[in-house]
Amino acid sequence: MRSDLMKKGVEKAPHRSLFKAMGYTQSELDRPLIGVVNSANEIIPGHIHLDKIAEGVKAGIRQAGGTPIEFSTIGVCDGIAMNHPGMRYSLASRELIADSVEIMAMAHPFDSLVLIPNCDKIIPGMLMAALRLNIPAILVSGGPMLAGRLDGKPVDLISVFEALGSFKAGKTSADELERLEDCACPGCGSCAGMFTANSMNCLAEAIGLALPGNGTIPAISAARVRLAKQAGGRILDLIAKDIKPRDIAGPKSFENALTVDMALGCSTNTVLHVPAIAHEAGIDLDLDLFNSISARTPHLCSLRPGGPHFLEDLNAAGGIQAIMKELSRRDLLHLDPITATGKTVGENIGPARVLNPEIIHTLENPYHKQGGIAVLYGNIAPEGAVVKQSAVAPEMLSRTCNARVFESEADAADAILAGAIKAGDVVVIRFEGPKGGPGMQEMLTPTAAIIGRGLGRDVALITDGRFSGGTQGAAIGHISPEAAVGGPIALVEEGDRILIDIPNKKIELLVDEAVLEKRRQAWKPREPRIKTGYLARYASLVTSGSKGAVLRDK
Repeated sequence: MRSDLMKKGVEKAPHRSLFKAMGYTQSELDRPLIGVVNSANEIIPGHIHLDKIAEGVKAGIRQAGGTPIEFSTIGVCDGIAMNHPGMRYSLASRELIADSVEIMAMAHPFDSLVLIPNCDKIIPGMLMAALRLNIPAILVSGGPMLAGRLDGKPVDLISVFEALGSFKAGKTSADELERLEDCACPGCGSCAGMFTANSMNCLAEAIGLALPGNGTIPAISAARVRLAKQAGGRILDLIAKDIKPRDIAGPKSFENALTVDMALGCSTNTVLHVPAIAHEAGIDLDLDLFNSISARTPHLCSLRPGGPHFLEDLNAAGGIQAIMKELSRRDLLHLDPITATGKTVGENIGPARVLNPEIIHTLENPYHKQGGIAVLYGNIAPEGAVVKQSAVAPEMLSRTCNARVFESEADAADAILAGAIKAGDVVVIRFEGPKGGPGMQEMLTPTAAIIGRGLGRDVALITDGRFSGGTQGAAIGHISPEAAVGGPIALVEEGDRILIDIPNKKIELLVDEAVLEKRRQAWKPREPRIKTGYLARYASLVTSGSKGAVLRDK
């Protein structure tokens, strides 16, 4: 066993002595030592209950004959970090989480890991570490939050962000806003729609590194605790069969994940995180793969923010396994990859079925013929830009707009909330990319303000930053190269015309090339916003959003 490096032989008597100082018995040390990576804290609603999930995992490990050893990681709540300088640290925390798990698992050579995240950057950070380390590992999340209820109608966090824009427009009263605030998030779990956290938890299941049910079983359900116990027991089986993360997460598994991504209409942040996870396995996921898979994959689920349904509805309809079963009817999935169950994808989905065709549509009756995400290219985004096309109003799929240029998210949000943005405008927010932000802030406040002010069918927003999974509308992010490195978005001027053509995967700055060349010659780099600390180091190493914003190795 790998843990023999720290516990076996006479030379390890001092090491065993330290274990025994913590109360471990020799019998416990003789068993496989399983690292339980628990990201519980008291600042993220999706993580407030993870100690209970960890207890379930540890019970499962003990029942199967292993010894659990728990340690922690950091985590950022994107909702609480939104629209202030703290959001710059959110994406950047992903690399620290991956690095910290690597450090703990190398300094203390566990035989395997059970990873317990639940929200945005924590899930991909832990998956990146699992593939980097390549020791038996399984992920079990804390599960999604239930929808709130206001006057009998379901609501969620995005309802509050959008109501803020409505309040600023004089359409919602302060009392109404407070009532919504009090009930939109009714308890623990990752926010209730197909936002980034739930997108990644569902895709972990689709890749095969998490057990069936991981993406959709509600946080408050006893079934979630049972799933934790099953994951704890399953990790001993993965050790016995020597099934490692890279045995599970090969090219076919990532293609499966992207196919499920398109069927679900997941967060645009998956275009950052899935390539970053694949990168740790030595797999290059080109952005063109997203478009080719989207072109052949129908959009089967209309979940918040683009649609009316919540994760609890998807779970009751059969969950991710049912979606995969439906996709398999048209041979859209690879059925032979092994998964964390010890079985293949095909074996896992065998008993699955769609329980509610109003939630999970059939292949013959999709919401859209193409998948939920599109990658756009053009002279303003030669390396690509990303849009959640399933959440775009039909009127905004093809549109030419007038550029309103802002050098930061805060300036843009203030202008939108003040009523300075009009129908026919495209809000351009730049210097918010991985390097320029730094940290590639999410833009939920301005996008929600556009929707809240009733402009979702008339105004677009483009940025070298990124969007919350809760964003809807013609919000086009990840424009690459970013402004901080002289990308073409840095050359846009107030009043320029910008063509958005989502069906044809195009985004073009309608300015003569000779004029752009003059602007390019006159352009000068900006001073970095942050010059010290972790974000300064991050900015010096981070790559383009088109590459998943991973850090350079050298």
